[in-house]
Parts: sequence; C-alpha cells; structure tokens
Amino acid sequence: MAHGRVVLVTGVMAAGKSTVAQLLAERFERSAHLRGDRYRQMIVRGSAPANTDAFQAELRLRYTLAAKSADGYAEAGYTVVWQDCVIGPMLGEIETMVSTRPLDIIVLAPRPEIVGWRDDHRHKRGYDGDWTVEQLDRILHDETPPVGHWIDNSDQTPEQTVADILTRIR
Repeated sequence: MAHGRVVLVTGVMAAGKSTVAQLLAERFERSAHLRGDRYRQMIVRGSAPANTDAFQAELRLRYTLAAKSADGYAEAGYTVVWQDCVIGPMLGEIETMVSTRPLDIIVLAPRPEIVGWRDDHRHKRGYDGDWTVEQLDRILHDETPPVGHWIDNSDQTPEQTVADILTRIR
C-alpha cells in the first residue's frame, strides 16, 4: 500500500479552515480529516486558562497527539488533511512533530475585517472569550514563522481556496 501525505491547514479562528479542509479532503481518493478542535474537546475537566504556561503545554500535547494520528493515517495510505489553529512559534515545530513526508503546511491568512465578518456569520463564535481578532492576527503575522504556503483567502470562495492549495502542493 502506498504511503500517504499530510496537509496541515491552519490559520486564525474563522479563517475558513474547517470548510476548506473538508472540501480538500474530499478531493483525494483516500483521505482522513483530522479536526484539531476534537483534541481540545477531549479534555473534559481541568483545561488550562488561556495565556498561561499550562495552556501552552496543552496546545503542545494537542498538536503532538494530532501529529501522531496524522502519521498513523498516512502510514496506512491516507492523505490526511489536518485542520487546526497552529500559529505562533509552534508552527515552526510542526515539521518535527510530523514524520510523514510529504508534509504540506497551508496557512490561511484572510484580512482581519474578513475574519471578524466570518466569525459574526457562522454557527460557532471564536472571539467571544479569550481572544480578539486583532490579537490572533498579530500572533499570525508577527510571531509565526514563514513556513509553508500562505494564502490570503479573503476574496476567495472555499472552492477557489481548495483549487489554490491543490495547485501549490502538486
């Protein structure tokens, strides 16, 4: 059986990750869609408050477990589309967490006003609690290493973003 690949789709909350990742996964013959939120939701009690060292440790655990899952599916021959909010310095560590090659990193980076509009018009709200659009945009642009393919998908439909990604990773 052929070995698979891993495509990480990342960006701030409401960047379009979930929609794009699902559509992208549907484009491959054998695929798995790993949703980072599911790893966060597995912690039932005792999750760390945002902006603490314990929160950073939880993020590292989440990314490490997701990376191992991605490697497992890829080893079984699946193209894995892993969707998560991996921004800041930890994005630079993903290449050491995931052993599968090829590993493609896609960073969705829409303009902040688009992110705010999208968050206001979706079923779940990402910016009602610990973070603001501006805070995450600053982390994305000021603290995230320039790895992978960065796509400003502000003016793209999800289908256009998927076509853009496929062009870049093939």
